Amino acid sequence: MQRSFSFRAEMWKRLKKNKGALFGLCIILIAFLLALFGYVLAPDHSPNADLQTVEIQARKPGFSQLFLKVPDKKDDHTGWLAAILNGRREDYQYLPITSYTVRNDSLLVMKYMDEDTAVLQVYSIGRLTHDHPAELLSRNIVTKRYWLGTDKFGRDILSRLIIGTRVSLAVGLISVLISLTLGIILGALAGYYRGWVDDLIMWGVNVTWSIPTLLLVFAITLAMGKGFWQIFVAVGLTMWVGVARLIRGQVIAIREQEYIQAARALGLTDSRIIIRHILPNILGPVLVIAAGNFATAIIIEAGLSFLGIGVQPPQPSWGLMIKENYNFIITHNPMLALIPGFGIMLLVLAFNLLGNGLRDAVDVRG
Repeated sequence: MQRSFSFRAEMWKRLKKNKGALFGLCIILIAFLLALFGYVLAPDHSPNADLQTVEIQARKPGFSQLFLKVPDKKDDHTGWLAAILNGRREDYQYLPITSYTVRNDSLLVMKYMDEDTAVLQVYSIGRLTHDHPAELLSRNIVTKRYWLGTDKFGRDILSRLIIGTRVSLAVGLISVLISLTLGIILGALAGYYRGWVDDLIMWGVNVTWSIPTLLLVFAITLAMGKGFWQIFVAVGLTMWVGVARLIRGQVIAIREQEYIQAARALGLTDSRIIIRHILPNILGPVLVIAAGNFATAIIIEAGLSFLGIGVQPPQPSWGLMIKENYNFIITHNPMLALIPGFGIMLLVLAFNLLGNGLRDAVDVRG
């Protein structure tokens, strides 16, 4: 136990010296905080950040618009925990306007239709609020700024980017857990028992590895159906082969060590030897491949969502956001598609930098 603690302390000490790995770790921690508290931090906290205002579709970053908040009673009694996890429906409809005038007990607004058209609409102040008209101007007339612009449905890109972090991290996390579970179990059995067990497992590994990753994911996804949870399993079942080969090689190198022979001589069971004496000593390589698989899962999920067989709308996904806005790349607003692409690039880079740092940190020969 003391040796394990000292090894972890030494690994952390070596990892802290790697600036790239620390940068990647900080980006990953920020991404997890965004995923956990996304609906609290996002400007649009409606479910799936799906508040659509088609009149202001495809606007550039920094765009701002004047709105009239019209009460919309929906009897929504969402609790605070449900609001953090799934968002909360708006109590207002946001009506884009260009100007407004208070006249007696009425509010006259020019509803924004497009750059050249505005339509006059009249609202009763009593319908909007029971306050004095001066209070109306401060509560029901608001200006919203879209820091990263709006998509083709008029939704806030920043909000959907934040909420979309959940999908990328969830797919990466669940897929890595699935791949590590299968890979560690099968790799440990193949490396420890050798013989026909090794031959059978490695035959399965080689067959799986011979199938192109995307083709295998397509087959699994089409068999299980499109959806949020299906993509976890599909991605996880394609990445276990690399883990199994790594674990097999590590177990083969360790199984002949003296302390393993001593454990056998003491009559310890094979399962106890594998779990208590072999696996803890190959934790370093497992962490490295887990970081690499996390980055791979994010890219695969984005690609599947871009092709339309991953996460389905209106749930935000970075790959789906690129699909919805990629035609703007050759028109007047390429940032709508490039922004989620930058998000994918930054998060994948962070996991790769952390993986490289972990590789150096666990290399005791360095």
